[in-house]
Amino acid sequence: MNAAGEYQRRINEKLTRELGTALYGLLTNPAVIEIILNSDGEIWVERLGEPMKFFEKMPRSQADSMLRTVASYVGVILNDSHPILECEFPLDGSRFEALVPPIVSAPIFSIRKKAVQVFTLEDYVSQEIMTGTQRDAIHEAVTKKQNILIVGGTGSGKTTLTNAVIRDIADSCPNDRMIILEDTCELQCTKKNTEFLRSNVKTSMTDLLKATLRLRPDRILVGEVRDGAALALLKSWNTGHPGGVATIHANSAYAGLIRLEQLIKEVTQSPMASLIGEAVDMVMYIEKHAGNRRIKEVMYVEGYDDNGYKTQFLGDDYV
Repeated sequence: MNAAGEYQRRINEKLTRELGTALYGLLTNPAVIEIILNSDGEIWVERLGEPMKFFEKMPRSQADSMLRTVASYVGVILNDSHPILECEFPLDGSRFEALVPPIVSAPIFSIRKKAVQVFTLEDYVSQEIMTGTQRDAIHEAVTKKQNILIVGGTGSGKTTLTNAVIRDIADSCPNDRMIILEDTCELQCTKKNTEFLRSNVKTSMTDLLKATLRLRPDRILVGEVRDGAALALLKSWNTGHPGGVATIHANSAYAGLIRLEQLIKEVTQSPMASLIGEAVDMVMYIEKHAGNRRIKEVMYVEGYDDNGYKTQFLGDDYV
């Protein structure tokens, strides 16, 4: 084993010990979606199809040690001057977010696990997350190379739904070259001629989008739009690279368009609603409902005029 491999093995062993048997069991349990530590030391867990539940307490010394190990592994400083840690968890690549004092009273973290299975649109129908008509509309948007915005709140299932759309793209359009951009590796695609790019503290999502245009993409996909990179994404979609997918935090399909406006204002005060109306073709809103998830809205965007966005909702959405 080379030096890098030995270092990885030692880090894995150390983190496994610091997690403890019970917490490590959660990390390896395919039914677990998210593991959260609050500042009071309580561990809360979300499992598939269940509300979040208390699991056990974690001593502060254990949390401190674990966070120092993760920070050391990814090569960043975590202290009172740099109290936020965002990375992939070394053991399994899950999305990891941690905060330490002084911005919190005690260490907290969230481990958002990577999906262990990529569902199909048909799976969503069989599980009654979407209707057959919604599935057909999404598939049609994929084959017509329309740009799709997936909207929802935290933990609503945007990433899992995006993976299902990506799978449909791979099955329906196998010759399309995809470039997938994220800050944490969560989207999945096994199709050949696909590249994954990741932003970091030195390379922004806007930087990646500019580079992507020179990589001969047929489709550009962004895991989450959450800053002024929204403008670069819409411009890329609107200048010869249709058929993209992106996710955004908002509480309805229409609110997703307003959220895009807000993000674009981070980089320009010029009105960009007409660009949004031209670049975005379909907006899907997914929400948690009674402990489960459902596609509540599928909205077509047909442009923008003096009266606002011209939209039309798919007729059989849930009410």
